[in-house]
Amino acid sequence: MSATSPDVIDSTVQQTNLWLQAIAQELGSEDRRRAYRALRGTLHALRDYLIIDEAAQLAAQLPLLVRGIYYEGWDPSRVPVDGRDREDFLRRVASACARAEPDVDPERTARAVLRVLSANISTGEANQARQLLPSDVQELGDQVSGDGRPR
Repeated sequence: MSATSPDVIDSTVQQTNLWLQAIAQELGSEDRRRAYRALRGTLHALRDYLIIDEAAQLAAQLPLLVRGIYYEGWDPSRVPVDGRDREDFLRRVASACARAEPDVDPERTARAVLRVLSANISTGEANQARQLLPSDVQELGDQVSGDGRPR
């Protein structure tokens, strides 16, 4: 299937729905909106913690629709953000979910998305992105290997 074919739209919608289903399952829910907020918030936090080149390399492995979510509102002149630590990362995730889900558990949310992300990108890319994160943020993904399987 060519990236210029209309079939790419059907494919990316299907892939995105599978990601949302997997995230919802990781969160113990069937709520796709909750899964979307989790995906969006965690991807934005991750993207803003990476250098430009790595953010783009990670994006290249995302389904087209998820890539659009990832890049939404991105200002590459402001990355990586200052004050990068676990608390800030989780605050960013919580903030993305807060209006609709004020009692969100940002750590559980981030871990769920990182597990699904790791299961759907190459091991090399997962490791490369992870190595560029502060060690306390890396720990959020420590429960999974680059192929998405529990360690």
